[in-house]
Amino acid sequence: MANTGAVLDAEENPNTEVQKNRVLTLEEWQEKWVNHKIAFHQERGHQFADRGHSVVGVEISELGIREFFMEQNLSYSEEQIMEIPGAKVFKSSSGNISLYCCSLFDLPRANIGKFDRIWDRGALVAINPGDRKRYADTMLSLTRTGFQYLLSVFSYDPTKHAGPPFYVPDAEIKTLFGSVCNIHCLEKVDAFEEGHKSWGIDYIIEKLYLFIEK
Repeated sequence: MANTGAVLDAEENPNTEVQKNRVLTLEEWQEKWVNHKIAFHQERGHQFADRGHSVVGVEISELGIREFFMEQNLSYSEEQIMEIPGAKVFKSSSGNISLYCCSLFDLPRANIGKFDRIWDRGALVAINPGDRKRYADTMLSLTRTGFQYLLSVFSYDPTKHAGPPFYVPDAEIKTLFGSVCNIHCLEKVDAFEEGHKSWGIDYIIEKLYLFIEK
C-alpha cells in the first residue's frame, strides 16, 4: 500500500476526466442488491433517528430498504406515492424514518418539504459523473434557509478503478456547491481495506466536507 501520510497530503489526482462518460443504469444498481454486490453498504446505520431527528432517505432498491428495516429490527408500513408512478414510501412504525423508493431525481415531486440537514454518504459518489450538476441542483432545492450539508467522498487513482464509487475531485465540489455554500473539509481518513486490492488501487482516502449556506 502507498505511504499513508504521503497520500493524505498529496495533491488531487490529475486524471479527473477519465470517468466522465461512465454510466450505470437504475436497473444495474438494483441488480447490485439482488447479487449482494454492495460493498458500499454498512450494516450499522447512522444514529440520526435515535437522537430524536426525523429522517428521510431515498433508495432505488426496494430490497435495500426492506433489508434496512430488517437489520435495524424496525416494523414499518408502505404506501404508494401518487405523484411518482411506481414509487413507494416506507415508514417506520415510530414515524420518524421515511425511506422513499424511487429515483432521487424524482424525489422533489413527492412534496416532501425542505430539510435543515443533509448527510450525503454514498450518493454523490454513486451518481453518474454526467449527472452531478443535476444532482447538486436537486439536493440544494430541498434545503431550508440556514441548512448544513455533510458530504463524504473518496479520493483514489481513477485510472485504476472505473467506479462506483466514483472519484469526485475538490475542484468539482467547489463548482457544484461553491456558489451557494461555504465549503469546509473537516477531515481526510485513510479508508483502504483489504477488499480494495481487488479494485486495482493501492490507496483510497475518504474526505468529509461541511457545506454551510452563504
